[in-house]
Amino acid sequence: MNAIQKWFVSLAATAVAVFVAFEWLDRPISTFARGRLVGQKTYTELTHIPDPFIPVAVIVFVLIGLWILASQPLVKALTTTLLCSISVIMAEAIKNQLKYAFGRTWPDTWVDNNPSFIRDGVYGFNPFHGGPGYMSFPSGHLSLTCAIVSVLWIAYPKFRPLYAVVVLAVVVGLVGANYHFLSDIIAGGFVGASTGWIVTAMWQARQTAQADAQARVASASAPNTANTNGLRSRL
Repeated sequence: MNAIQKWFVSLAATAVAVFVAFEWLDRPISTFARGRLVGQKTYTELTHIPDPFIPVAVIVFVLIGLWILASQPLVKALTTTLLCSISVIMAEAIKNQLKYAFGRTWPDTWVDNNPSFIRDGVYGFNPFHGGPGYMSFPSGHLSLTCAIVSVLWIAYPKFRPLYAVVVLAVVVGLVGANYHFLSDIIAGGFVGASTGWIVTAMWQARQTAQADAQARVASASAPNTANTNGLRSRL
């Protein structure tokens, strides 16, 4: 199975998981969280983990861009950091468009007296409705978290248990604070994982193309070198 096939399989699995969560899990989990968990500071604090990701990503992108313009080399750590920043920026842009497209109401009332499941019994999608009260799906928190984690997952696999803990912490915070439905979280994770996977694959494809070009140049120059050496031996 190649990469594009794996992505479509992942998309299908995500769609199934979102459907199951929407039909049978979102409402009972939200009701439980509102009655038992909301108000505990720990959950709210965990949701702040991704807060600095966007401004930091923009700053990193500019600084490393200037570094490249100055003809400085890109070591692995810098390359990974750059890919993380691009992944975050793309995840932010994509999830904003998806939020508008799906127009889902929130689990609870948070902004501008928004309609919600807990307060008003409102539950569902309102495509292209617009407005802050209709932006629950997908979760931006987990999109941004997975946008970074997916790049690091590929670049530095030995730290995968740590990445999993970070993702789990954000998920627990979002559920405990009742900021998102479970299906929002699942979809947000897929968006972020996809951007990280894609930007990393783009970079790897570029590196492969460069290596292939260098190999072709080297193979093309080899006969000329052999001919030159043969001429010198005859002289």
